[in-house]
Amino acid sequence: MFALADVQRATGTSVSGALKRGLVAARDALHRESTVTPFDVYRAIDLGPGGYARAPARQAKRAVRALLRRKRSR
Repeated sequence: MFALADVQRATGTSVSGALKRGLVAARDALHRESTVTPFDVYRAIDLGPGGYARAPARQAKRAVRALLRRKRSR
């Protein structure tokens, strides 16, 4: 309850105004976090030579076919 009183004093808003601002901030933070996909996290991991993802899992079959076609054309 002290945090709410601190926010009220600092911003000069009512209880409902402070709560609305807090909910909007929480929603925005949640949205920022949810835009990172598991593939983005995986791609950022340093797996060393040959360990990097070639495509997202949803496109794995298509990516394997394309890689094999490229390999055969050499």
